[in-house]
Amino acid sequence: MCSVVIRAILTRPIAGDLGLLLLRVFTGALLIHHGYEKLANIENFADAFVRPLHLPFPILLSYVAAFSEVIGSWLLITGLLTRMGALAVAGTISVAIYHAIVTAGFNIYLLELLGLYFAAAVAVLACGPGVFSIDELIARRLEPDMQFSAAEDTDFAAGEAAVLEEAVASR
Repeated sequence: MCSVVIRAILTRPIAGDLGLLLLRVFTGALLIHHGYEKLANIENFADAFVRPLHLPFPILLSYVAAFSEVIGSWLLITGLLTRMGALAVAGTISVAIYHAIVTAGFNIYLLELLGLYFAAAVAVLACGPGVFSIDELIARRLEPDMQFSAAEDTDFAAGEAAVLEEAVASR
């Protein structure tokens, strides 16, 4: 078992998974304080951001926004239920983008950070959490047959190479 893990680490590309880990952790760690700030003064947030949009139940929606940012950030950081966390963040940030456009127009200084948070959340939604996540550990535990051995990877790569050689030769 140990040799399979070592071989997988040495032979499989992990740059994408490391990139997803960095994206998840940094996005969650940088966004989480916004949710805690909302919770510290929920009335002020409701007055400044929710009521100007004329949305119903501004205090309730303020709590939803704050907890979406806090819980969504923790889910991103830990890699547990990652896509649900990314969906919560993307939903909250999309409303924040709408608020910024309605109140200040297309002000790049307001929209750039919101755009980065939104893009990070959508990227995690699209790509998943990567192998360095609790979600991956759970998936491996529930489906142990889904793990690829190094021999299967080598056979798959050899098959891909053969298909490419045939395609080049047929031209």
